[in-house]
Amino acid sequence: MKIAIIEDEPVHADLLEGYLQGWSRDRQTAVKTVRFSSAESFLFEWETEQDLDALFVDIQMKKMNGMEMAKQVRERDGKVSIIFTTGMADFMEEGYEVEAMRYLLKPINQEKVWSCMDKIRVRNENAQYILVHGSDGVRRLAAEQINYIEAWGHGSRIEIWGAAGQPGTPQTDFVSENISELEEMLKEDGFIRCHRSYLCGIRNIRTIGRTEITFDSGTHIPVSRRLYKEVNQAFIRYFRKE
Repeated sequence: MKIAIIEDEPVHADLLEGYLQGWSRDRQTAVKTVRFSSAESFLFEWETEQDLDALFVDIQMKKMNGMEMAKQVRERDGKVSIIFTTGMADFMEEGYEVEAMRYLLKPINQEKVWSCMDKIRVRNENAQYILVHGSDGVRRLAAEQINYIEAWGHGSRIEIWGAAGQPGTPQTDFVSENISELEEMLKEDGFIRCHRSYLCGIRNIRTIGRTEITFDSGTHIPVSRRLYKEVNQAFIRYFRKE
């Protein structure tokens, strides 16, 4: 696991890093920590290397604060876990906008840091994969990275979001499996037909309108009038359960 600490006070960064390494030893799970003393320095690095599992972000920093930084991250990456560290609880309402996992009030408590890390590990371990046939042979795709599948000739076109290397940029993959075959593979993992030509991943949906679905990545696909109610109810059930 790779964890970023964005904190401008070395004493707090040292404390948090110690808790993370303690969790790593106790859970026998490898953890690499990378530290940044400002939001600006983090964003500069993140532009070229977006391979993080979680961000521990101090909200009150000089120049750009941690909340503004997190909003920029969420515009391009809907998967990375964000945990805020702060001396004040004033920003909690804003945190819902970026789907923060948790707020940790300073001085940071080891038990709460470890609890966050346990959740992140479970999320990673529960990731589901499917095997598909593309132009480069058989490959593995993580179900949680699939925004939607579109019927494309005798096969399918898949939009992938959160793939290694460019997790904030949607990518397209063409596979030989047809949409019905992929629907069968993914039926237990939060996918539903929203149109005769589209299968969508519920976990990545941001909003459902009467005529289209918008994903966290900003992509839009149609939803048919006949299937709108069923998709909307599935969306509500999924996130209530989550």
